[in-house]
Amino acid sequence: MSKLGNLGARLYRGEVGYDFIGKRKVWYGVSILITITAVVALAVQGLNLGIEFKGGAVFTTPKTEASVAQAQEAAEEASGHQVIVQKLGSGGVRIQVSGVDTAKSDQIKAELATDLKVPANDINAELVGPSWGAQIANKAWMGLGVFMILCVIYLAIAFEWRMAVAALIALIHDITITVGIYALVGFEVTPGTVIGLLTILGYSLYDTVVVFDSLKEQSKGITKQTKQTYSEVANLSINSTLVRSINTTVVALLPVAGLLFIGGGVLGAGMLNDISLSLFVGLAAGAYSSIFIATPLVADLKEREPQMKALKKRVLAKRAQAAAKSESQAAGQDEEPAGPGPEDVAPAGAAWGVVGQRRTQPQARNRGRGRPSGKRR
Repeated sequence: MSKLGNLGARLYRGEVGYDFIGKRKVWYGVSILITITAVVALAVQGLNLGIEFKGGAVFTTPKTEASVAQAQEAAEEASGHQVIVQKLGSGGVRIQVSGVDTAKSDQIKAELATDLKVPANDINAELVGPSWGAQIANKAWMGLGVFMILCVIYLAIAFEWRMAVAALIALIHDITITVGIYALVGFEVTPGTVIGLLTILGYSLYDTVVVFDSLKEQSKGITKQTKQTYSEVANLSINSTLVRSINTTVVALLPVAGLLFIGGGVLGAGMLNDISLSLFVGLAAGAYSSIFIATPLVADLKEREPQMKALKKRVLAKRAQAAAKSESQAAGQDEEPAGPGPEDVAPAGAAWGVVGQRRTQPQARNRGRGRPSGKRR
């Protein structure tokens, strides 16, 4: 068995482990700091919405000798707006221009044909109205809200409301971080981004449910024993599923990293960035939140219950009693037994002298009786 497998087995049995619950304040602080940074970036820089959300035009040219920089310069001069240019595998370019109507798009198309030296009829122009983009955005937010509500209802029924609240906070945490990263790096937000967000929410929820299921199983009848508190059982649940979470996260991140860094970065397929970035950030944030946020929050909420408070007092009292007993036994072993005093030590041969006297007197009497004196004789 591999070392990771051995570690996973030992974590599952509770032989080794890391105190995630005991250091939850550290994780809360890290998450709050990251969330504040994401919110500030979102408020200051905002999101780079694609033309699907704010309207515009997309021009696709046939094979051309013009570079991406030349095509970008020509498109910006023709439209007066910032554009996004991507090199296609066919040798052509894809130019996105936001805030363009039909009349303006015809003018841009003609100027692009002249500057890029391609026939105007071979340039494909697609227009997207802002109203359609607004509908897409509204439906995306509506779908996200329905997803959240259904998740909370399911978790409240399958587990309990405390776990539902913790999972909801973890999901909001993942969304905020992912959206904040998009604001920081300036990647374009497209419908593919929304799909990526919904995908990572499902993955994050799956990872959280795995830990919650282990916690539910191990906490059955917890108030009938005095060995572990609820926080300790929750920590054991995290450790027992830790290797599984790491394995699933790494396996999921590898292909997404290939899309983001190789496909989007090295090969220049920029259209992959909008969905691959959301998947990459969201998968990592989801694995983090299920371990460091969701389960510690459940432990915090459960420890506020009167029965869990009473359980904690009993566990601590039993441990204090056991520690005191161990200390007393150790102190008794350290003390050497006192030797006998002078008054307790008899002189050498004293005991045998007494016995000798007791034996000697009968023997003397017997000798006196057996041998009459000479005077009688």
